[in-house]
Amino acid sequence: MSDDIHKLLALANGFEWDAGNAPKVVDRHDIEPGECEQAFFSEPFLIDADEKHSQQERRWRALGTTLAARYLYLVFTLRGSRIRVVAAREMNRKERRAYDQAKKKARTQKNPDVHV
Repeated sequence: MSDDIHKLLALANGFEWDAGNAPKVVDRHDIEPGECEQAFFSEPFLIDADEKHSQQERRWRALGTTLAARYLYLVFTLRGSRIRVVAAREMNRKERRAYDQAKKKARTQKNPDVHV
């Protein structure tokens, strides 16, 4: 299996929610499963391998936003062709700053004549 998470996500065909992960995400940080899903389609969507927590299965950390502009930090894994969100919370200040810098960089690269 390829380690390129972007290719793996492009092959994913949905999300896996069940009694194990859905209530946990809502109860701990008041984030609905649909909000987590929205973040995967935001730009930018920043992903980093979570080596420390990948002993039993590969996990990744990600930063993204919802349609309501809520900044989310997500931990997820892939189970077959489905994305399973393991944890979700709002970004902390440091994560949000990194996300905003990546967003600004993406905008200026798309149109180098525009300064944000």
